[in-house]
Amino acid sequence: MLTNRQLFFDHVALPSIFPIGLEIERAAGIYMYSPEGKKYTDLVSGVCVTNLGHRHPAIVEAVKDQVEKYMHLMVYGEFIQSPQVRLAHKLAEVLPAKLNACYFVNSGSEAVDGALKLAKRVTGRTGLIGFKNSYHGGTHGAFSMLGNEELKYAYRPLLPDTRFLRFNNFDDIEHITEKTACVLVEPVQAEAGIIVPENDFLKALRTKCNETGALLIFDEIQVGFGRTGKLFCFEHYGIVPDILCLAKGMGGGMPIGAFVAGKSLMLAFTNNPDFGHITTFGGHPVSAAAALANLTILTTEKEIIAEVEEKGRIYENELSQHPKVVRIRRKGLLMSVELESPAMNQKAMKALLEYNLVTDPFFFMPQAFRISPPLIITREQIFETIVSIKAALDRV
Repeated sequence: MLTNRQLFFDHVALPSIFPIGLEIERAAGIYMYSPEGKKYTDLVSGVCVTNLGHRHPAIVEAVKDQVEKYMHLMVYGEFIQSPQVRLAHKLAEVLPAKLNACYFVNSGSEAVDGALKLAKRVTGRTGLIGFKNSYHGGTHGAFSMLGNEELKYAYRPLLPDTRFLRFNNFDDIEHITEKTACVLVEPVQAEAGIIVPENDFLKALRTKCNETGALLIFDEIQVGFGRTGKLFCFEHYGIVPDILCLAKGMGGGMPIGAFVAGKSLMLAFTNNPDFGHITTFGGHPVSAAAALANLTILTTEKEIIAEVEEKGRIYENELSQHPKVVRIRRKGLLMSVELESPAMNQKAMKALLEYNLVTDPFFFMPQAFRISPPLIITREQIFETIVSIKAALDRV
């Protein structure tokens, strides 16, 4: 009989030639276990998905409870389903009043695609503005807004009428005009290596969008649900987007995404033509139940998010002094550890894996590795991982 490893390489379509190929049999909390029982510490949370750790008991219970009632019915607005409507209501409660209507989708990529469609439909404009070194997903629309030409050129033609500005560059803001349908931006650029906005850059974007009538879309797919020390990243910066894209940490490990806007904007999808955006599995009741449990935990057990900044600072303070570390960029428990070169970083990640630490590189900063553990990681576990990280870096 063929092993799982053989079947993996024979039949699973892979996005890269040399995957890690780490076989995981089970996971719990911040740990993942191989079939042989080897324990790995997940320092990336499935790329900011399992913010409450693997198999949080309340999320597992919510999934089991919903499965016992029903699974798929039909999700795009025809049936009233408790998990969906309760999740939408809970999101409306914790978001600003202008973000009161959720369109549930399958993923972050679809959330971005839906947001782009909504902006074009509402404004009647075609101009789409993104940022260099941004990442928004792999579907055709989201990929069109990827801020890296090298990754896109093999797939052109993509969406027309797109333009890319430099993040934190105030001169570039002048390219936002009355022809712009929307400005799509990550409030913290994740795949660029955790680049934070400077000098009220996001406020300047908000002002320019107000002046021109362009809609401001925040992609919080990677930074939402407590990752940066606030429930939503935009709360750090004193502004509110017109459309908010969510996914990853939203479902507590289950697949779900959403784009959120005002009800008056969302109504544009209901006429001329009807069904302006539809999705078969978006807001699936089991995923919605998991997401509701996830959001309830984050908003009731307030210490989880309240401790994020302190936990991130421990990593930063301890690792920034290591001689192999050039720079650490961080927002909450989302950080990049920059080394001297991409080659050194590849060696470092291999060494980290030998110390049973699972990390991840960045698309647009290949000389850095990611640290974004589950928010529930304890201080004791943090210091344990720091000892291993330093030992791995010593070997590079």
